[in-house]
Amino acid sequence: MQTETYNETMTTRVELHPFLAGLNRTQLTLLADCAISIRCRPGDVILREGDRADRFFLIETGKVVLESGIDDGGIVVVDTIGAGDLLGWSWMFPPYAWQFTARAVAPTRAVFFAGPVLREYCELDHSLGYELLKRMTAVMTRRMQNARRKMLGIH
Repeated sequence: MQTETYNETMTTRVELHPFLAGLNRTQLTLLADCAISIRCRPGDVILREGDRADRFFLIETGKVVLESGIDDGGIVVVDTIGAGDLLGWSWMFPPYAWQFTARAVAPTRAVFFAGPVLREYCELDHSLGYELLKRMTAVMTRRMQNARRKMLGIH
């Protein structure tokens, strides 16, 4: 993963991401304040299952697979995500551990957010925390349902 700079302002990038649609100006400004642009190459591991969850990403371009280990030592692809998707919801929920491994399978551009900083912002602005929670819960539910279907198909 590499950090990078673009002519487009971070505020604009945050405002335009579908995951954040409907947030107010103050909330978007707080998010943009703790955002960093990153780029991943195919094969880069972005998150590793079981590691400490301390960040999340808004995918702008590219493709990322979510994988999970299975009992026989193999790996199952749980989901494939791309532009407009969120990567990483575990930073918001104790014990702050990744539930999946995420690996870029195409050149990927994303906005990175530091989880601990954002948790502090959510404590200061409960409406921001509530808005993020609603959005992340929807993503989490969809991903866990996909994982369940995949796992049931294996056994």
